[in-house]
Amino acid sequence: MRPRPTALALALVTLGGVASAAQGAVNAELGQQTGNATLGAVVNNLGGCLLVLLGLLALPSMRTGLVALRRARLPWWSYLGGLGGAAIVVLAAYAVPVLGVAVFTIAQVAGSSLGGLASDRSGLAPVGRLPLTAPRIAGALLGVAAVALAQTGRPIGDLAVGVLLLAVLGGVAVALQAALNGRISAAGSAAAGVAVNFVVSTPVVLLVAALAGAFTGPSISWPSGWHLYTGGLLGVGIVAALVIGVRAAGVLRTGLALVGGQLVGALLLDVLLPQGPGARLPVLAGAVLTLLAVLVASRGPRAATAPATGTPPPPVPPQSGPPVPERSPSGPLSAGPPSVAGAGTDGDDGAVRVAPDDTPGPDGKLGT
Repeated sequence: MRPRPTALALALVTLGGVASAAQGAVNAELGQQTGNATLGAVVNNLGGCLLVLLGLLALPSMRTGLVALRRARLPWWSYLGGLGGAAIVVLAAYAVPVLGVAVFTIAQVAGSSLGGLASDRSGLAPVGRLPLTAPRIAGALLGVAAVALAQTGRPIGDLAVGVLLLAVLGGVAVALQAALNGRISAAGSAAAGVAVNFVVSTPVVLLVAALAGAFTGPSISWPSGWHLYTGGLLGVGIVAALVIGVRAAGVLRTGLALVGGQLVGALLLDVLLPQGPGARLPVLAGAVLTLLAVLVASRGPRAATAPATGTPPPPVPPQSGPPVPERSPSGPLSAGPPSVAGAGTDGDDGAVRVAPDDTPGPDGKLGT
């Protein structure tokens, strides 16, 4: 799969962030109405797996991508990206009631930025090694500050150090999820990356839900609103946007673009929902500041090495001595390529280059 242009890829990731905000609201409401918070994640992942099965039947790119992935013989740990998504779901269920939404979100984004810097520096993502430069560090810090600004006014829970560190680790897990899924998509296809993500994450989510008692006790009363069951569809779109973004822009910028889209989506939900609080200036400022962080992190050198997947071309051995003369198609031997039009100096050596179809006349001058 060829990498998409960076600007287009980051725009898709930003739209994925808007979908992520909607997905979070849908899953939370479903969990609230069913009486168990983990049921929203269960419906989300089962819906995603259903779409993956339909994709296997309808999309040749998914089937060929999985075949190519099998031939790529990637390390076994490359397939564990889906565990990052499952980890953040589990950690959120336990950390949000303690820390509050604001502190948990800030800690998660801090961990995601830290994980993005580390993943890009180590070359874990398919875009290759990205150096740890001042603009990239500044972009990461600016993204965390933007999220902190957007959470202004929200209640703060108990600042338990252990739970706070777990939230940061959850953000690191999200960054690793994006990097590993990007490796899968580079070896196969974006559709294959989405399929592997849901196949790996769903058993973990089901296990956590079972341990939380979601499948025991009184029968579950499922709500009738159809929109509450769209989490899987949104999740497929989010994961697809992430694998495309990581392939083109690396983990850090992809994560920042996702956060910017999430803040834009949160702002839209606040305005559009009947009982929403309306437009909040801190959220709008945070969204703008996050997108600015993406631009800041984009400054500096590009990838220092070839992507992590694929075989790089063999190095060209250096030549020693003067260049070997080559015979031009319609002229004498020359030590360099002929000029395009007429004669003139080429480079700093003062040598005169003669075009193949422009030979000296009887008087020794060029042209007629």
